[in-house]
Amino acid sequence: MDTLTAIVVTALLSMLPIFELRLALPLAIETFHLHWILAFFITVIFNILVVIPIFLFLDYLHKHFLKFRWYDKSINFVLNKIRNRSKKVEYSLETFGLLTLTLFVALPLPGTGAWTGSLIAWALNLKRNRSFLAIAFGVLIAGLIVLILTLGISGVVNSKF
Repeated sequence: MDTLTAIVVTALLSMLPIFELRLALPLAIETFHLHWILAFFITVIFNILVVIPIFLFLDYLHKHFLKFRWYDKSINFVLNKIRNRSKKVEYSLETFGLLTLTLFVALPLPGTGAWTGSLIAWALNLKRNRSFLAIAFGVLIAGLIVLILTLGISGVVNSKF
C-alpha cells in the first residue's frame, strides 16, 4: 500500500465509531508502516474533526425522528430522565462534567471515544464549544496512551523524529 492510501485509510478509520484512533493508530504504525508522528497527528486530528458532524447530525436526526410517535415517546422519556437528573447536580456537572467527559474519552477502551463522548454531551445538553474542547483533549490523551502502548515508552522516547 502506498503512503497516500495508508494516510487516507488511517484518517477514515479514525473517524469510524468503535475503531476511532484506538485501532487506527496501531494499524497505521504496525501494518501501514507510517511514521509514528504522522500516524499520531492524522488519527488525533480526524478523530477530533468527527465530533462536529456528530453534533450537527444528532440535532438533525433527533429533529426528524421526533415525527415518529415511538421515537418521540421513548427518546423524550430517556432524555427527560437524564436531563432532570443532571439539573439536580447542575453545579457539579458544570464543574466536573467536562473533566469527567475528558477522562471518559481519554480511556482507550471500545465505546469510550469521541462518538460516545459527543452523544453524552448532547444528551446532557452540555455547551457545545466546551464539550468539543473536552472531547478533543480526551482524544489527545487517548492518542498518547495508545501511542505509548503501541511503541512502548522507550520507543516513543528513543525514536528519531
